Amino acid sequence: MTASLVLAAHGTRDPAGERTLAALAGAVRAARPGRRVELAHLEISSPSLADVLPRVPGPVVVVPLLLAGGYHAHIDLPAVVARRRPDAVVAGRLGPHPLLTAALARGLAQAGLRPTDAVVLGAAGSSDPAALADVRAAARRLAARLARPVTAAFAASGTPTVEEALDRLRATPAPRVARVAVASYLLAPGFFHDRLAAAGADLVSGPLGADPDVAALIWRRYDEARAAAGHGRGPRTVSAPHGPQAAGQPSVSRSLRRR
Repeated sequence: MTASLVLAAHGTRDPAGERTLAALAGAVRAARPGRRVELAHLEISSPSLADVLPRVPGPVVVVPLLLAGGYHAHIDLPAVVARRRPDAVVAGRLGPHPLLTAALARGLAQAGLRPTDAVVLGAAGSSDPAALADVRAAARRLAARLARPVTAAFAASGTPTVEEALDRLRATPAPRVARVAVASYLLAPGFFHDRLAAAGADLVSGPLGADPDVAALIWRRYDEARAAAGHGRGPRTVSAPHGPQAAGQPSVSRSLRRR
């Protein structure tokens, strides 16, 4: 039996963000007509992942709509799946990946990127060093694609902040840096994209949204998870939280849980 796909988004209070995530789910459905695709949220938005998982019949693959690791990828989502649908297969987070690099480059081009512009990859941020490393790896991929340096920076938790990155780039003695562009390493509008837009860059690309490469990547993560389960490796971690994070030391700042 073909497994249903459940998209696990963070959730947002921004109506534009909810519309963007719904459009992304629509793009995912359109890529493989006839497959069951459900959009659910870890918090804030409806429907919740906890409500959706029990009512989806047959086998289920959960694909986190998360670009990097952190609290939601390693603690929140596995805990919900373990409690509400322990038979589900949980795919890996989306990033970093060449398909995201292509979408980021396309978004910058649409925003008006010039050959002389310096580039910052603006992400939400996390207090989890592995999550920050994911973003820096994505920045290296984008740098190779654009053939120029790309600085990873963060809207909330992590260094440098986007403002700090902009200040450093504008203070450089290199005369060829005329403007600074921010590539939005976010899936949808909301709190963090507003922070990127307000940081003072010369241009900011839109969130990745319903880009066809993002939809293709979601199906790739789905296929990878199915293949792993078929070879006896089973789902990725779906056990309850453990270790220092379970003892009250979350891996993301509180601001990351407000969007």
